[in-house]
Amino acid sequence: MGDSSDAPTTREGDGPRPARDTRLLRVRSDGTPVYGYDQRPGVPSIGVVRMGADGHRSGGRESGAPPDRRHIHDFHVLTYVHRGHDTVRVDGADHALRDGDVLGVAPGQAIEAGDALASEHDLAWSLSFLPDVVPALAAVSPLVWNLHPLLRVFSAVDARYGSGPSGQREQDGTTRARPDDGGSAREIASVPGTERERWRGWFEDLTEEVTHPERTGAPEAMVAGLTRILVAAARLTPGPPSPAPDPLLVRVFDQVEAMFRDQVSAGDVARALGYTPGHLTTVVRERSGRTVGEWLGERRLTEARRLLLETDLPLGAIAARTGLADGAYLGRRFRRRYGTSPDRWRRERRGT
Repeated sequence: MGDSSDAPTTREGDGPRPARDTRLLRVRSDGTPVYGYDQRPGVPSIGVVRMGADGHRSGGRESGAPPDRRHIHDFHVLTYVHRGHDTVRVDGADHALRDGDVLGVAPGQAIEAGDALASEHDLAWSLSFLPDVVPALAAVSPLVWNLHPLLRVFSAVDARYGSGPSGQREQDGTTRARPDDGGSAREIASVPGTERERWRGWFEDLTEEVTHPERTGAPEAMVAGLTRILVAAARLTPGPPSPAPDPLLVRVFDQVEAMFRDQVSAGDVARALGYTPGHLTTVVRERSGRTVGEWLGERRLTEARRLLLETDLPLGAIAARTGLADGAYLGRRFRRRYGTSPDRWRRERRGT
């Protein structure tokens, strides 16, 4: 997926990077690199890293700890500051993070590090993931993930859709929009003081599982740990699950939903909406972090996973129902996206 799918995975020691085990997908016209999650066969796409003031980072797949350089992820990143002060810039808006703060960065948002943790006692975690590892999210179209309650914290600070009136965060840990140093008002969720050690324990447990994915039950424990954190974060974020979505993206997603079962291309989607393919691809990529073709492919593979799990249909029949040429092509796309074959994925999920 992306313009640079063969770009090398970044590793420690390569200089500024958004994460370990990520892959450069493309570079936007403004020079901002876009990174995707480099998945491993049989391991849930979940990464967590523990960060301290000394710059030391530990944990499993390190994802989401912002580098100095501006970049974009095509996966979700959640940061929890257990103790300390930090600043992160998201889509040009500075977010001042304090003790107990939780910040979600959605795919497609430009992220850049500001002031880092300073005290030797400061402690934070960064958690990254692909939503489809969570059963409740895998069961719905990725086109509506931003509306799902479990991902509510990721829309609270989405600068593409605006934010609420300025105010102050209360001591009970509820969310209030507050002006930060840049003068903008952003909503920051915060964990109540009495609950922070519980959160610390959750992140430590998840880090342990991610670091040792070969252990019995580790994949299941990883998904359970991620789900627990997402539920807790969503409960800290008041209001509707998401601000009003971008009208153009709504039209595009509706059209993808209507057409993905047929053998159509991104160009067909664009023409059905009255746009040239090149223009719509550029606009959708700028607004959502993915191209129309990538959203179309994601929707097809989501439906393929559902059919693999819920039916005994052969690959050829599943391909025919998801707009893909044949079973062999489905197999190649599936392996490239998930790191395993459709048949193996089906057996593992069914426990057969």
